[in-house]
Amino acid sequence: MRIAMIGAGYVGLVSGACFADFGHGVVCIDTDPAKIAALEAGRMPIYEPGLEALVAENVRQGRLAFRTELREAVAEADAVFIAVGTPSRRGDGFADLSFVHAAARAIAGALTGFTVVVTKSTVPVGTGDEVERIIREANPQADVAVASNPEFLREGAAIADFKRPDRIVVGAEDPRAVAVLNEIYRPLYLNQAPILVTGRRTAELTKYAANAFLATKITFINEIADLCEQVGADVQQVARGIGLDNRIGRKFLHAGPGYGGSCFPKDTLALVKTAQDYATPMRIVETVVAVNESRKRAMARKVIAACGGAVRGKTIALLGLTFKPNTDDMRDAPSLAIVAGLQDAGARVQAYDPEGMEQARPLLGDVAYASDPYACAEGADALVLVTEWDAFRALDFTRLRERMAQPVLVDLRNVYRPQDIQARGFRYVSVGRPDLESAG
Repeated sequence: MRIAMIGAGYVGLVSGACFADFGHGVVCIDTDPAKIAALEAGRMPIYEPGLEALVAENVRQGRLAFRTELREAVAEADAVFIAVGTPSRRGDGFADLSFVHAAARAIAGALTGFTVVVTKSTVPVGTGDEVERIIREANPQADVAVASNPEFLREGAAIADFKRPDRIVVGAEDPRAVAVLNEIYRPLYLNQAPILVTGRRTAELTKYAANAFLATKITFINEIADLCEQVGADVQQVARGIGLDNRIGRKFLHAGPGYGGSCFPKDTLALVKTAQDYATPMRIVETVVAVNESRKRAMARKVIAACGGAVRGKTIALLGLTFKPNTDDMRDAPSLAIVAGLQDAGARVQAYDPEGMEQARPLLGDVAYASDPYACAEGADALVLVTEWDAFRALDFTRLRERMAQPVLVDLRNVYRPQDIQARGFRYVSVGRPDLESAG
């Protein structure tokens, strides 16, 4: 099949490269000439494990190309995927659909023959109706079917998620669109990936419902962690105890500093706004959004408490800045609120992240960036583990203690066993577990 992918960002680039790897001919289109030039030179605009090699191989095989102009690619395509950004709109938090609508107008003028236009971007219910209206208004003769095919990709594991998905959701009213998307995803039949065919609006809502539910699980276990700290329980054991129940499941029950990234914050807020527009408020999701935002700032207070209640004039070292490991994404990362809270309390902040420091620089003011974890710990009164990169899972604590002004570790991801760190002479503070004082 011939595919045009409008948008060469995270979703568009990963999806386009994976479709090409299935054997389809794919052209990724983006209006940013610098991004397209970088991709043609083999430089990725994002960090995603395995993506650079996947793109290089499919470009070499002639199955993947990059363009700034969409007309030719759309005219030749069997399916055109819209994979542009839908950020939260300033002022009301609703999804900003201006890029989606602009893509629809541009596509309309280039269509020739029957074409399936697919919204891959995460969009509110009814967006597909508007995309179809825009196309038919701009090109009344267009033979087009509009479908929804939401993505379910985890940053850091996106290629595996695309090639071995739990499910593929296709929302379409036109059986021709279903047939085209079935053919596009046919290579996954060997993996027995189920394809759920629904109405277009149902598919659009499914993506928001899935992300809101996962965000709720994270927020729930974070609140249980707070209670564990007050009553002397261990949240990791609680999470295991409930996660072994097949009705609940073990995933997304890891207590921490709150969720961030490109999906959960934006999508939960958009779902709340959509529900309000339809006079069916989602009070659980509204609470999830509020609790998660307050939690990020609370993590700064947790660090301050671990330092004796005051950090003015002290140096705090952060390990990890991105919202999760194996990505360079800083969007709504907990580190943003943590750094702000520490700086507001008078602390000096120094940080190290394996991939996210360049993205962090314009977002974090007056932070000193280090070359490795041990340089980051130099002179620090506390070391805070914010993102659970593999590189932070087996640190040399003798080396760290020699460099630090005070041996204090605040582990916001519960990577380490409390007794092990206490035995190395550190005061150890984690999330949802009893604190241990230093052994001396």
